[in-house]
Amino acid sequence: MDEKDFFIGATLRICSSLEIETALWKCLMYIRDYVPADKLFLTHHDLNNRAINIIASATTEGGLLSSDRVPMAQNYSEWLQSLEDVWVANDVETHYMMKYYLDYIDRNISVLNARLIVGEHFIGSLIVHAAGKNCYTDEHARMMALLKEPFGIALANSLKHREVLKLQDRLKDDNRYLQTELLRISGSDIIGKNAGLRSVMEAVNLVAYLQTPVLLIGDTGTGKEVIANAIHSLSPRKDGPFIKVNCGAIPETIIDSELFGHERGAFTGAIAQKRGHFERAHEGTILLDEIGELPHDAQLRMLRVLQDKEIYRVGGSKPVKVNIRLIAATHRNLEDLVQSEKFRRDLYFRLKVFPIMIPPLKNRKGDIPNMTQHFIDKKSQEMGITGPFSLSPGALDDLIDYDWPGNVRELENAVERALILRKNRVLDFKDIINPFSQGVPGKGVPKGNQWPALDQRIAEEITKVLTMTGGKVEGNHGAAEILGVKPNTLRSRMKKMGIPFGRHYTQENR
Repeated sequence: MDEKDFFIGATLRICSSLEIETALWKCLMYIRDYVPADKLFLTHHDLNNRAINIIASATTEGGLLSSDRVPMAQNYSEWLQSLEDVWVANDVETHYMMKYYLDYIDRNISVLNARLIVGEHFIGSLIVHAAGKNCYTDEHARMMALLKEPFGIALANSLKHREVLKLQDRLKDDNRYLQTELLRISGSDIIGKNAGLRSVMEAVNLVAYLQTPVLLIGDTGTGKEVIANAIHSLSPRKDGPFIKVNCGAIPETIIDSELFGHERGAFTGAIAQKRGHFERAHEGTILLDEIGELPHDAQLRMLRVLQDKEIYRVGGSKPVKVNIRLIAATHRNLEDLVQSEKFRRDLYFRLKVFPIMIPPLKNRKGDIPNMTQHFIDKKSQEMGITGPFSLSPGALDDLIDYDWPGNVRELENAVERALILRKNRVLDFKDIINPFSQGVPGKGVPKGNQWPALDQRIAEEITKVLTMTGGKVEGNHGAAEILGVKPNTLRSRMKKMGIPFGRHYTQENR
């Protein structure tokens, strides 16, 4: 065959795909008509770590990415000086170099090796295997020597691409860590650590230096993430990543991929290998918020992580070791979930080794003055408005009298709204924390439980509309249409609130 046609045909196939394993397979299927070839290997020679890394391989059945490593022979560097750019081993059992690798290859093969050099640097090899001995001639070696340059460029590009993916993952982790550090440096102290949260911080100081899993229990908005961050910051892992995951916010169909990662080709759309949250948290801490929302199958896999300290990516067959400190958080009663078989009993007992109860804001009202001032400073800076700000007469009493069903998060939002509605530099909260009294003369801030919680009012309104529609949720004159929400959203809200609908509504109202 004409050398020019062979070079063009092979090069076109090497450049035909961004996926190096696919390009390698296409090239194999082309060159085997001219050169004996049952397998192709593309390898990177890591002289610093004295290892040969197999980047990709190809047989007639297809190409495959690889992460296998083969140790270099003791006198490998000396051999490199004496080897030609393309060399042949027609009997691997007697070849002075190949006999070192007999544990890794079939003995009844012939090997053709083309050294890949980019610039002045030897970066790896293109290795061809053919079944049987004495398969290769000098003509075969000369033909394969034509492909050194395109394969060298393809290998170099593949190595750069791998490095970019690693750097992207590291950058994400570094950004998370930087955000945590900036939060700490900016003076984000835990307000109430010497008052309403004293017992919580005592528990944090006891457990932070250990590797023990921690279970944070508290109502929504009580600051569980802040406490988890404090545990991480006080632990020996403080220089590692702190990965926060909201289990309730991840769709069940992709939760395995998000938590444990996936291999390329594991499912439709998996175009590259992806690290999951557990891998990203390696050598650091992972916070699994709303752990009670974790699906049953994912609970089982997480139990294995705690027991074996390893994960399997979706579509992967090899375990990946992870060194993580687990903190779980929930506002739900996990014991009730265990009794109803919605949460694994064995996982629950692994998580509750060291539970920390975080009290709601209504049980630590002594922290409200300092917390209010903290949020005023924080929010005014975020909004770009200058102070100083003062509170209207009785404003602090109003804040302390209110029960704060939304906890610290509700207080923060109330401060932000007060800043928006400020009169000059005076902040008032009367209509903010009790919006139902707006425009009603003589109505002040509600005391105790005079006003029902917001969820209770929503449930009452939904129930009233369901009564009007006879339990009908979707369609014309259904509850969703009357309330102006999507049917699935309404069903989800009703399910969380325990409001029956559809067939269950009919049964409940017979």
